Amino acid sequence: MYQWFEGLSPVLQALLGTLFTWLMTALGAAMVFFFKSLRQKVLDAMLGFAAGVMIAASYWSLLAPAIAMAESGPLPSWVPATGGFLLGAFFLRGIDMVLPHLHLFGTLSEAEGIPTSWRRTVLLVLAITLHNIPEGLAVGVAFGAVAHDLPAASLAGAVALALGIGIQNFPEGAAVSVPLRREGIGRLKAFGVGQFSGMVEPVAGVLGALAVMHTEPLLPWALAFAAGAMIFVVVEEVIPEAQRAGNNDMATMGAIVGFAVMMTLDVALG
Repeated sequence: MYQWFEGLSPVLQALLGTLFTWLMTALGAAMVFFFKSLRQKVLDAMLGFAAGVMIAASYWSLLAPAIAMAESGPLPSWVPATGGFLLGAFFLRGIDMVLPHLHLFGTLSEAEGIPTSWRRTVLLVLAITLHNIPEGLAVGVAFGAVAHDLPAASLAGAVALALGIGIQNFPEGAAVSVPLRREGIGRLKAFGVGQFSGMVEPVAGVLGALAVMHTEPLLPWALAFAAGAMIFVVVEEVIPEAQRAGNNDMATMGAIVGFAVMMTLDVALG
């Protein structure tokens, strides 16, 4: 599969990779045209799956390469990995504190960020958009790293990351659109909300590739930054939402399967 990307510029590779992840979000959101509702256990298992994929990708596709790249640098290898990881998490925390948003199954009284009178749908889109920024950034940085021809950064590994993020975006898109339909929102609008949240990924992906492809010393920091941002989203949003309804076992097993799928993709392809 990765042969399709050979010969293209890293920026174009990042764009294609994140367009794929956006397409998978849209396909998942399109489930609203076939189902008016899904059992809460299914939705929670989907969110757990997404969490597992993101956790595995954070290590196998981001932190491990960051540590390997930093070994040839002037600093101890743990410094860029730890520093970048913390910067990514704190960056997302800063946005989380300011940007008005509402998590998937929350009520308006649980909205976070600066107080606002915006509608619930808008707040929900902002939350999922915030969630997707680290995913697009991670894919873009992974493709941008390939430009430096380092052993720890391979085109196959970047494609594996895009594939894994895309796979987890499918159930994620459904987990957004179907509950909106269940609340009485029309199918077309619910689909639009579900897929719109993924539009930020190509933007973040291209910016991530541009940021690192001409600055090799930045690479381990950028990879770890994306990992920290993704782990923040998983711990702050995805896992709590997956377990909100009490389906802890389903959510946990979904996370285990998601982790295994992403680990297999990265090891087998990367």
